[in-house]
This record gives sequence, structure tokens and C-alpha cells, in this order.
Amino acid sequence: MIYLLGGSGYVGQAYQALLARKGIPFRNLRRAEVDYTNPEVLRDALLRDKPEFLINAAGYTGKPNVDACELHKTECLFGNAVFPGIVAKACSEAGVPWGHVSSGCIYTGSRPDGTGFTETDVPNFSFRTNNCSFYSGTKALGEEVLAGTPNVFIWRLRIPYNNEENPRNYLTKLMRYKTLLEATNSISQLEEFVAATFACWEKRVPFGIYNVTNPGQVTTREVVDLILKSGVCPKEYVFFKDETAFMQTAAKTPRSNCVMSSAKLASVGIQMTEVREAVTRDLRNWRKAAA
Repeated sequence: MIYLLGGSGYVGQAYQALLARKGIPFRNLRRAEVDYTNPEVLRDALLRDKPEFLINAAGYTGKPNVDACELHKTECLFGNAVFPGIVAKACSEAGVPWGHVSSGCIYTGSRPDGTGFTETDVPNFSFRTNNCSFYSGTKALGEEVLAGTPNVFIWRLRIPYNNEENPRNYLTKLMRYKTLLEATNSISQLEEFVAATFACWEKRVPFGIYNVTNPGQVTTREVVDLILKSGVCPKEYVFFKDETAFMQTAAKTPRSNCVMSSAKLASVGIQMTEVREAVTRDLRNWRKAAA
């Protein structure tokens, strides 16, 4: 049996769908039933139910975007930096291995040679570099909290998307935003992300940090071109003149735009679809949200 924390969120729901499809028994732990933010309560639940593995998809992202984290810093700090330590303590005491959904937004840009950041690169978009959003800073702290913790996977998600219209879906955001920022990024197809992360446990690959993104990189304009080519949303897309204009008119905090390497994931036999191919496929199978 698998324990799932944060199962009601955008990523958590994808985990629920994956486990249900595989026929794997799981418990979507709800705080209303078990206050898993209390380390003793979580430890006791783990000792009682004896799950084989725990997935932590809980965290604080802010709605509708990371700007909201600037207004709810206490919740953001607890959810992204303190809570992973609580889970680590409970899982250690109960002897349960686990996986933690982290984020690639702890980086900005690319490596000096233009390649994607690897799992060994020190985050350069964090409180320690004094250039980040509060959200990114707390996600980097969360990884620091888990540094040296045994029997845990740290899975870095980056701008999730799939073929279903949703306010959290990157493709939906591009279709809905009035003006877009041109940037280069690595991104993560949602269903492939949850499948790849769970495969880490199924295949018993070495514990540690994994960048879980579709191979390659893509610009905002390239994704917009794919949207237009698909016919899903044939509107006129408008772009900011530059990042300065974006910050002056549309954002309260800096955004992470970065390129990441998923070579480590591939090296353990877990493959994800090339990024443009994955986006094209999802647009070809696009489903609007139910009215």
C-alpha cells in the first residue's frame, strides 16, 4: 500500500489516477482525518498502516501563481521548507522510504556552456543568491532540509502540462494570458512526470535527486507556434517587449526560467518523451474542461 500526501492537488490527482490505473492500493491521506503536519501523528499512522512507500505531493504553490506566495509567506515557508523535514522525520522513525515532489524553479538560465543544470549544480535562484521569488527560495530550502536524508527520492518538477484544460496547465496559461513572456525552459508533462517518479520506486533505482523533465528545451514562442498549428486556440498571441516590461506591469516577483538536464533519469532506464513531441501530442489530444 502507498501513502499519498497532497493527493487533492494538481500533481496529487495525477498520482491518484496513476495508482488507480495500475491497481496499486493507496491511501490518499487527508489532513481532516489525520493531521500529517504533526510528525508524531504521521509517524504513528505509518507504524499502524505500514505502507510500502510514501509520496509527498503536498506543498504551497500559490494561486493563481507564485505571486500569491509573496502575500502568504508563512504558509509558503511551512509547506515547502518545514514540512519536508516533518515527513523525513516521521518516515525515518517508521522505516518507510519515500519520494518528495520538488521543483526545478530553484534555477535560472542554464549552465555557462549552455547545457541544462544537473542534479549536482548548486541552485542559483534561491534565498542564498538573493534573486528569487519567495516560492523558489522556499523550495530550495526544502531540498537543503532533506540533504543527506537516506531512503528518499527528490523529484524536480518543472512547469507541468498535459492535454486537459486546467488553470494549472502551462498550455492553458499560454492560451489564457493576455500577454506572454518570451523565455526558454524545460517543462514536465504531468502524466509522464508521475509515471517516471513512481518508476524510480518500482525499479528500485538509487535514492537521490532527479530532474524529471521532458528531454530538451523549448521557448514560449515555439510552444505558441505549436498551439497555433494545432488549431486548439487560434487567437493573436501578444508578447512583452522584454522581462523588464513583464516585471513592471504583470508580476510582483521574479520568475524562474531555466534549462535542466534529465540525463540522470535516462541513465537509470526511465525515458520521457522529447519536449516538442510531447507538447504536440497533448495538443493533438486536447480536451476542454467540462462546462
